[in-house]
Amino acid sequence: MTDPQFIKLLREGDETAFHQLVEDWKDRIYNTALGLVQQAEDAEEITQDVFITAWKSVQQFRGESSIQTWLYKIAVHQSLDCIRKRKRKKRFGFLVPLLGSEEEQEQEPGNFLHPGVQLEKKQEAQVLFKAIRKLPEQQQVAYSLQKIEGLAIKEIAQVMETTDGAVEALLNRAKTNLQKTLTNYYQTHRDD
Repeated sequence: MTDPQFIKLLREGDETAFHQLVEDWKDRIYNTALGLVQQAEDAEEITQDVFITAWKSVQQFRGESSIQTWLYKIAVHQSLDCIRKRKRKKRFGFLVPLLGSEEEQEQEPGNFLHPGVQLEKKQEAQVLFKAIRKLPEQQQVAYSLQKIEGLAIKEIAQVMETTDGAVEALLNRAKTNLQKTLTNYYQTHRDD
């Protein structure tokens, strides 16, 4: 079935088509969210929200891009919103003790194991994901979509709503920044 036929079924409220959409894409959307937010619980919530958003907004989907691009775009936006919320909570966390609120503070992502990482590579992957988290937002997105999800530059440009050249520049800067971060890390942890 082609994208336009599938979208037509979704617009008609076909629940079987929606369940098929979820089945076909849930793992990739989860992996994308997990690669960006680096917390399994948040990634699960984002994955659910992506499909709820897709279901609610299918009438506005113009079909100018593929279903894949549309879903990745929603996932990236929701993941970045989650990261921004976490940063705001962290930034104003000092107010909680001052104001006496009992609200639980959200913690920074800890060590996690991405489903695509082999067990014997766990430690190296944790170091890499911490380094990725330090990248500027747009570099994180471009790098994650290419290296973790395997998207081509043209697909990344569609998801990020930018040009191929801009994506290439983001990827080059991300690689340079990661190389610096990882070199510093391994120089300081040489004897560990």
